[in-house]
Amino acid sequence: MNKFDRITAILVHLQSKRLVTAQELSDRFEVSPRTIYRDIESLNNAGVPVLGEIGVGYSMMEGYRLPPVMFSQEEAIAFLMAEKIIAKYADTENTENLRSAVYKVKSVLRNAEKNTMEEIEDRISVIKSVEQNALIDKTLPLVLRSITDKEMLQITYTVLDPANTKTYVVEPIGIFNENGVWNTIAYNHHTENYRNFRIDRISHIQRTGKPFSKAHISLKEYLETQRKQETIYKPVITIKKEVVHYIEEQKYRYGFVSETEKGAEVEMIFQTTCLQTFSRWFLTIADNAKIIEPKELKATLNEIVIQISKNL
Repeated sequence: MNKFDRITAILVHLQSKRLVTAQELSDRFEVSPRTIYRDIESLNNAGVPVLGEIGVGYSMMEGYRLPPVMFSQEEAIAFLMAEKIIAKYADTENTENLRSAVYKVKSVLRNAEKNTMEEIEDRISVIKSVEQNALIDKTLPLVLRSITDKEMLQITYTVLDPANTKTYVVEPIGIFNENGVWNTIAYNHHTENYRNFRIDRISHIQRTGKPFSKAHISLKEYLETQRKQETIYKPVITIKKEVVHYIEEQKYRYGFVSETEKGAEVEMIFQTTCLQTFSRWFLTIADNAKIIEPKELKATLNEIVIQISKNL
């Protein structure tokens, strides 16, 4: 990225947040903090009111706004891709909000870019799950409002067995999507600690009108702490060369690290914190693959196969 494009992008970034650090800009644009200092000085010299405080960060003077932003064709297509994906994985409310934003993006495109957008829109599709969206439509918006309004929720939650249903009062701190499944991390008043709740297992949810009882850690802090505490397993498997291409996309969802060709087979190394999940995926290719290690993975897979045989 040349200097002009970088400075323009820095200006947009500054307007997108209340406060931005030099390190944040340095990391995003992959330049040194010294370069960022010079870019900020260039903006000030050009009459852009960038306010800076040592040890705190940069901010824009209240009331200053850029004129309408022009999007490149690639940026507009990225918005279109995001709209298609969000339509599958998010609730209806957020899907409609993003669709409205995409219309605003289209409104400032040049005619040539508008023609390209219209042509490519019907050539991008993400197959939508009606059942999944019906589940999250009633739950995800309330969780998000709880996070922003800092208001407790009462939820009815089911863990695998429908008979194992309990009611909790919770304080959500964030949401995340893993392998297509939405989850929320929330402080649970029943156990007085944080835990993960799958959105699709919340059968009933309602606002309580009561404010959060305490200040909470961020979602990022919680997830980082959990990763440090988790046991990391390193499965090693071999798979026949002729079927490797069938799992090219799948393997990355299950912690793929590297692969090496060994005769008629390919040896693959993974990293995972859940042997159950990895084992159930491995079953889909088990007739063309072998587990080399660890022994815990072999034992887990064996237990699953035994249970399957009992159900036949």
